[in-house]
Amino acid sequence: MSNEAQGGNGLSSKQGMSSKGSVTRISGPIVHISGMEGAALYDLVRVGEKKIVGEIIRMEAGESVVQVYEDDTGMKVGASAFSTGRPLSVLLGPGLIGNIYDGIQRPLEALYKQSGSFLAIGAESDPLDVKKLWHFIPNEEIVKKRAAGEIVKASAGLILGSVKETESITCKIMVPPDSKGGNLSFLADEGQVTTESIIAKTDEGEEIPVAQWWSVRNSRPNKKRLSTDKPLITGLRVIDVFFPLAKGGTAAVPGGFGTGKTMTQHAIAKWCDAEVIIYIGCGERGNEMTEVLTEFPSLIDPRTGRSLMERTILIANTSNMPVAAREVSIYTGVTLAEFYRDMGYSVALMADSTSRWAEALRELSGRLEEMPAEEGFPAYLPSRLAEFYERAGRVMTLNGLEGSVSIIGAISPPGGDFSEPVTQNTKRFIRCFWELDRELANARHYPAISWTDSYSEYAADVTPWWERVNHLWEIARQDALELLRKEQRLSEIVRLIGADALPDEQKLIIETADIIKEGFLQQNSFDDIDMFCVPEKEVKLLCLIMDFYHDSDECIKLGAPISRVLAHSVKEKLSRLKSEVPNNELSLLSDFGEKIRIELEQLANFYKNKAAL
Repeated sequence: MSNEAQGGNGLSSKQGMSSKGSVTRISGPIVHISGMEGAALYDLVRVGEKKIVGEIIRMEAGESVVQVYEDDTGMKVGASAFSTGRPLSVLLGPGLIGNIYDGIQRPLEALYKQSGSFLAIGAESDPLDVKKLWHFIPNEEIVKKRAAGEIVKASAGLILGSVKETESITCKIMVPPDSKGGNLSFLADEGQVTTESIIAKTDEGEEIPVAQWWSVRNSRPNKKRLSTDKPLITGLRVIDVFFPLAKGGTAAVPGGFGTGKTMTQHAIAKWCDAEVIIYIGCGERGNEMTEVLTEFPSLIDPRTGRSLMERTILIANTSNMPVAAREVSIYTGVTLAEFYRDMGYSVALMADSTSRWAEALRELSGRLEEMPAEEGFPAYLPSRLAEFYERAGRVMTLNGLEGSVSIIGAISPPGGDFSEPVTQNTKRFIRCFWELDRELANARHYPAISWTDSYSEYAADVTPWWERVNHLWEIARQDALELLRKEQRLSEIVRLIGADALPDEQKLIIETADIIKEGFLQQNSFDDIDMFCVPEKEVKLLCLIMDFYHDSDECIKLGAPISRVLAHSVKEKLSRLKSEVPNNELSLLSDFGEKIRIELEQLANFYKNKAAL
């Protein structure tokens, strides 16, 4: 290709020392600096001899308040500092997929080679490998128009070309959303490029490199928002059928210690039909994050048969890492998600957990001597949660493609208390709530999502999609949820007087509820068949159970005892179908259902004839 105007837009090229100052006060990660009058709010700064990365979060008379994203132990009053003249940003381009970053987009693998297991203060490395060569293919339509002498407008979001990032993901190189516009005056030929290569120019003098910077606190613009009417299929029956999440939707997974928040997110990351996965370990324990870092590269993507890391980005910010970097990590993650959304991909972002992120806000707020609100959290906790979750959505991008960002945030309420501020404020901004139940977790019921306390406001939105899969989806779903609610009320009576005192109609409700719990809601992540369930099987399995209930109820009303209805171990057989019928052999479910229907019909006819006599 033509190497015209090769250049870079990395951190070093942006570091014109627009304003210098010196440290006047240090309070943990909060540093007060005087003399930086030319700096602006949210500018990136470098502090001290080791040039620790920080961000201006408050401007006062003659003083800038900076939160630093690294350990500032040993820093002294009087240390020098300078503003880089740009906000805290991430570098967006090919090479993000498969990488493991910390909260401020430093590649941990590269830093490990520099300083070992514990990061050196001030350590830095390029977010993307600037030496790696990528094969750039220009946009064929633009090439044809330019060859025909047509003028091509370099509008924001215009796809200039692409590089194959992994076997699963093609990275599209686009005109930045904040571009000045103008006519395209140069487009690189097909060939090898680096992330710093200039692949296009405009007649306004703007140069467009392969990799581009974007501020993490500013959401990337789109043309318009679309309705959330397509479900994010996870393969978990309790989610897909009972409490569905739409693509571009928001969900929260609250639960106490050991209830399975991380494992639920892992399962969704592996099996959901999003094309790009971004997993943020925000303040989690180091051993949990280590499991993620070691397990994800070994996981096989069920859709491609290749490593799951070929469509995954990991952001690791463990509890022993600087607290301020934990606060910014979720913004880093959602900015990366929006970048791939703008290429037309559906992205699923897992934040584990937003409680640790909120705790970072609380600590920083205390250092800033702000007036605390409920339980010591800052008064702006709700607005910060809203800023994060509202960056989800299914949109039409600036280039006319359809993309989505779905956000699933785990919540770790202290002592499992769901009335605490993070959980309650999160519920204001999400539409899907998967509450994890301690009793279910202790009973080894996976996933431990409570069917009585969870909810989804997307169910009505995605009903048309599910009815194209099976027109009985909504009927079976509502019937099953109602039956489970009845069983919950009956269980309180059973505790007092015992199950034998109940009439057969109510005994059937309890027996069918057990089948739903064991044969539908519970899944075995170690079972090759049951670990993932296709939508057709999910609905068919639930319809089969509910058909059994209605037919059995009819038999009991005609006088048949429940012992006859449950003869031939039908309960056990129904409970085992989930792990005996593969996803590609659903006719076996129909055959089994027809066999039960005939048996119950014969039983009903017997008691009809008996009554007639």
